Amino acid sequence: METGRKQYWRATMALLAAVFTCSMSSIFFKYMTAPSSAAAAYRLGFTVLLLTPAALGAKKTRRELFSLKARDVALCFLSGAFLAFHFYSWFESLNHTSITSSTVLVNTEVLFAAFGYLFFFHKRLKGKEIAAIAVTFGGSVVIAMADSGGGGHALYGDLLALAAAFFTAVYTLIGVREREYMSTTVYTYVLYWGSFLTLLVLNLVTGTPLLGYGAIDWAMGFCLAVFCTLLGHSVFSWCLKYLAPTYVSTAKLAEPVFASAVAFVLFGEAPGLLQTLGAAIVLWGVCLYACLLYTSPSPRD
Repeated sequence: METGRKQYWRATMALLAAVFTCSMSSIFFKYMTAPSSAAAAYRLGFTVLLLTPAALGAKKTRRELFSLKARDVALCFLSGAFLAFHFYSWFESLNHTSITSSTVLVNTEVLFAAFGYLFFFHKRLKGKEIAAIAVTFGGSVVIAMADSGGGGHALYGDLLALAAAFFTAVYTLIGVREREYMSTTVYTYVLYWGSFLTLLVLNLVTGTPLLGYGAIDWAMGFCLAVFCTLLGHSVFSWCLKYLAPTYVSTAKLAEPVFASAVAFVLFGEAPGLLQTLGAAIVLWGVCLYACLLYTSPSPRD
């Protein structure tokens, strides 16, 4: 039991750190001039490049990688495709709505993840867990209500952010199954290859050029790969081995709080009263869920 508690707290601390690094995604993207699909391809391209030495350098990892069954590779690629659609939809949403609203809505994935966990994994959510999710989502709604974006233009961005939330929930749920017996390095390496290849096809089909942008785009793509993918999404995948997917998704709802604070410092996007209130509610919901899992017999469930 004590070992389980230590794993829980270690995973929770890693999760919170990953939430902070991922919250910088919208900030890095704001500095880029490349289209959304190209920016996402830069992010995954650098990720695959940086992860290759770790995936192929160790004999144990190589053995695991080359012994994967075709079904597992297919599922990882499918998960990667949904991750690619997530990145594209979310980056595009940032061109139409505010950082705060976009990061709030994209992190409503907890609702999709919770229902997916319920129906596909036959897990039951307790009343208090549902209440914690509702509180967190309520805070997200309050922040979204504070958005002063421009009418239909902002609404389109909000819908794209919701689509990105659905895509990342599917990617998370597939990861729950694969992470049961695959190492984090192998799972994420195959996953990111699937995501990168999907983005290459997307750019090819839409006729979006991948070259011809400034040095800032390459630099921000590299930062997205290191801080937001390797130290963000990879950590989320590692956490799925020790924490319930609904908890991981709920914790991500703290991203808008961090993103709003950084946006205020860099871009002067000052949060209003409703945004501040919503941020407080989001943090309350996340903390409530964390306490519920700590008192449960198995934080993984």
